[in-house]
Parts: sequence; C-alpha cells; structure tokens
Amino acid sequence: MSYQASIDYLYSRLPLFSRIGAAAIKNDLHNTLEICQFLDNPQNKIKTIHVAGTNGKGSTSHMLAAIFQAAGYKTGLYTSPHLYDFRERIRVNGAMCSEAFVIDFTHKIKPLIEKIEPSFFEITVGMAFDYFVQEKCEIAIIETGLGGRLDSTNVLTPILSIITNIGWDHMNLLGNTLEQIASEKAGIIKENVPVVISERIQATTQVFEQKAKAMNAPIYFSEDFLMDTHFENNWHLAKFSFTQPLIHLLKNPLFQESFNISCDLPGKYQIKNLKGVLVAAQLLADMGWKLNAVNISTALTQIKNTTGLMGRWECIATAPPIVLDVAHNEHGIKAMLDQLATMQYNHLHIVTGMVKDKDVAAVLKLLPTKANYYYTQSHIPRALAATELAEKGNALGLKGVCYEDVNQGLLAAKEVANSNDLILVIGSVYLVAEVNRNLFR
Repeated sequence: MSYQASIDYLYSRLPLFSRIGAAAIKNDLHNTLEICQFLDNPQNKIKTIHVAGTNGKGSTSHMLAAIFQAAGYKTGLYTSPHLYDFRERIRVNGAMCSEAFVIDFTHKIKPLIEKIEPSFFEITVGMAFDYFVQEKCEIAIIETGLGGRLDSTNVLTPILSIITNIGWDHMNLLGNTLEQIASEKAGIIKENVPVVISERIQATTQVFEQKAKAMNAPIYFSEDFLMDTHFENNWHLAKFSFTQPLIHLLKNPLFQESFNISCDLPGKYQIKNLKGVLVAAQLLADMGWKLNAVNISTALTQIKNTTGLMGRWECIATAPPIVLDVAHNEHGIKAMLDQLATMQYNHLHIVTGMVKDKDVAAVLKLLPTKANYYYTQSHIPRALAATELAEKGNALGLKGVCYEDVNQGLLAAKEVANSNDLILVIGSVYLVAEVNRNLFR
C-alpha cells in the first residue's frame, strides 16, 4: 500500500470530524484505550505535556515544543487539524513523521480498524503515541482535539497540564455555559499533576479550582504569577515581571524578576498564551528539566521555523498584505479584532467561510461593517454554503458577494485592493487550509 493509498484508506474508512462533525465523536475513551493496548500502551512510555483550551492551545503547544527543542531535547508534537499535509499533526523536532511510518502503521492497525471501527482522531492519536515511542522522544507535547475529559488524548498521564482559555465553541458537544465547557476541559487535570491556567475568567475559576483540589493537583493561574508590565504596539515584544507569590515558590528561577521576551508569532492575543507558557517553563525547570532563560528566549523568536506553525495571523503576501488567521469562533474572532485594531491600512477586505455547527450569527455580529466581504466555503460536507453565509452577513450590513472557493475570493479581493489595503482570510481552519499560497507570493 502506497502512502496516498494509506491516507485514502484512513479518510474513507474512518469517521472524520472535519467532514461530518459531531457524528465522528465517540462519547468514551474505550476505542482509544483498545488502540493503545494493541500498540502496547505507548502513551505510558513517553513523558508528555497535555494542552487543552478553546483557543490558543495550538500556539501554546508549538511554543513549548520550540522551547524543548532549543534546550536540546528530542521533542514530539501532536496537534490537529492539519492545513496541507496529514503529517503536520505528528512531528519530531519540527519534522513531520515519515510517509513510510504512516504506511507501516496503517498496515499494522488495519485489522483493529476493521474490528472496532474507531474514529479518524482516535487512530491518529494512537499513531502519534506510537511514533514518539519509536523515535525515542524525550518529551512530547500533546494538544487535545476537542474538549478534554472525553478527548482521545486523555488516556495519558502527563508531567504537566495546561488549559489556555475557555470560550464559546462546540457548545453542542461541550455544554451551553462557560462553566460546563470548563468542566469538560478540566477533565485533563490528573492526580498530583500540576496544571497551569493561561487565562483567568470569573465564570470558570471555581470550576478549575474545585477539580484541581479533588485531584490534589497544584494549580497555577498564570496571571497571578506573571504580569506584562509593558506592551507596545509592537506586539512582538513584551516586558514581563514575576510576582512575589511565584518567586517564593521557585527553587531555580529562570529569569530575573523583570525580563523582556520577543515572540515571532504575530497577534496581540499571543500575550495570554505566552504567560501560560512562561509559567509552565518555570515549573518544568523546577522539576529538573534543563531549561534556561537563553534557550527559552531564543526559542520564542523562532517558533514558526522550528515547529512549522502556520495560520496564526500569518502574512503570506505584501502590497497589499494578505493575512491568514484560523480564528473561527467568538473568542477567537475577538482576539483577532484586537490585533486588527493595532494595524494601519486604507481599506479592509475579508474573505470568509464557516462551518454549519458554529454560532455563525455570534461571529458575524462582531465583524466590522466597514469592509468588503468575499463569501466562500471550504470543500467539506460541514461547510456552510457561501450563499447562506452571504445572506446572513448582508443582513447585518456586511456587504459582499459569493465565490466558489477561497482562492477565487482572494484573487477578487487582490484585484480591487490597493497596496495600502489589508486582506484577511478568516472563519475556518479548513478554509485557510485551502488557500493556494503559491498564487499569492
């Protein structure tokens, strides 16, 4: 079986969330546990850091991977979904897993697939664990797919857990209140395993505190321990200071009480992710991991190159700038708009498409009316028809027309935009994934 045949088999044989939505989600961990048992429980043979959250978990995972790589550790990274190549999900030291491994794994796991009929995500989680063991990774950063408590990644016991934030997303699966959603995310908190909460909000603080107490897990709200004392319009550079509560806990302080950090991930919203990562790094250093201020500072300026992160306020062209951002829910769009407010441009052009199971109205109500809109859709069954999105948008004063796909919309925007305008592509990870970057470079 060739690599393409292996991928085609996995896509066609397994329920895939990006295509069919909630029907692909299993409501327990039984299949994942059976897959892991078939693979001789690789999740128990590697040290891991587990990352959950509504938004920011991908960026956080890539930041941590970059830090461990800079410190000289062989580092695994599991994230989802991918943009262009399935193998983006499973990386070691930034390099995607090999095609040969995917072929061999698919051949090995095929009898079990036929027997238990798992989801696509359940299989890819097992694949990642198996690869990280095979590659003898010293640490692996594991991003949850959706939720936490029943997420397939939640079969592991990490050395540290991180929950980035809680916002409105996947309410049909996780709950209709922030407290309910937080409770699902808090499901990754394990007995005696420290947990870092990157962003404190009133509605969810008690949920996390109660879960941590029940699991005897030390809990650290990063905002209680780390302040950004200066944040210029140049969002790449932030000045931080540790507060006294954390200083008193430290055996091995990585930074002076006040320090500067540069980050190569554009987006003002990354400041919250950075706080969680820096507190996590300090805790990990105190556990004995050989992290220091120099390799942390260096790593955070090279995240994209060392880990392959794409789609986070990513500029793929200039004159006019074309920016791709995977913001796709209310929380993510608000963060994107905060970043947009720091930009200077003549006129704004927004190319957008969404999926059916998002709160489309809540997102559209946030978007600026002073923009040209190019409504389109990704080529998956979950995609909301561009005509329906345009109808909803135009009714709210977001004037625009429909295009068959994202690249047609982008070309139309580029044709009318002048060099001082700004073109944004937002609304769906799957939409961003269909951008043909070579057309616009």
